[in-house]
Amino acid sequence: MYRIKQYAFHKTKYGEELLIDVVRLKNIKKYLKEDAIHRLGYYDITLITDGYGKFKIDEKEYYVRKGDIIFSSPNQIRWWDIDNITDGYALIFEKEFLLTFFNDPDFLEHLSYFKGSHAFNKLSLKEEAAHIIRLINEIKQEIDSYKEKDKHILRALLYQILKSLDRIYILRNSSSGNTENVKNRHADTFIKLVDIGYKQNHSIRHYADKLCITPNYLNELIKSAMGISAKQVIQNKLIQEAKKMLLYTSDSISDIAASLNYENTSYFIRFFRKQTGHTPLQYRNTNKP
Repeated sequence: MYRIKQYAFHKTKYGEELLIDVVRLKNIKKYLKEDAIHRLGYYDITLITDGYGKFKIDEKEYYVRKGDIIFSSPNQIRWWDIDNITDGYALIFEKEFLLTFFNDPDFLEHLSYFKGSHAFNKLSLKEEAAHIIRLINEIKQEIDSYKEKDKHILRALLYQILKSLDRIYILRNSSSGNTENVKNRHADTFIKLVDIGYKQNHSIRHYADKLCITPNYLNELIKSAMGISAKQVIQNKLIQEAKKMLLYTSDSISDIAASLNYENTSYFIRFFRKQTGHTPLQYRNTNKP
């Protein structure tokens, strides 16, 4: 099986443990020459300042240029055009860095652009770009002169960036349909449960039972919140994972079917073709990097 390179956070880069950093894209491109397809074990907000090209997050492909931001959560599969995207800033941090500051353990998941696998990973900045770059540079300056007592300054600056981008993201996407509008507790919890248990549990009833509501009521909630059925949310997650495994591993179709809890490989193939219009093998042969 092909193993995707995973990068862990360099926690002691500045001596004392520090779980936030700012790096320039032009300085890290050389490390991606051999491991172009990779995962990060931490959160990443990449702001493009020069160049243009493709940026992939899982199976989603975006065309980015100066002023665009790409968001990625831990363990998402990434690839970007290191030859044509020439520079930018990557603001990286671990969840733990904020958890010691906030009482809300789900703060990051409540941000529109980090809402699980359903989020749209790209945001195009306009006049706001200069403001965000200024805040990123303030973080970099604080890090360069880092002292233990300055962590609260860094957290405050990071919080300002996260909330500012959340506000811009919601305003930008509210009319285009990319933003998440999951406004009630049951719908939010359902999405989290699916993200955790989709491989083992494909049935709506399983999740409805977890929420102590009926399958029909769950379906009504999800349709109202997301515009698609609860079943389609589960199926979308399964297809998303199947596509990642087809593109980034050498696992056989039967092994992929088994890992997604399909006892019958033929049923998995029919399901995949119904959802995508292609068999798994056709999809792999056509799209594999």
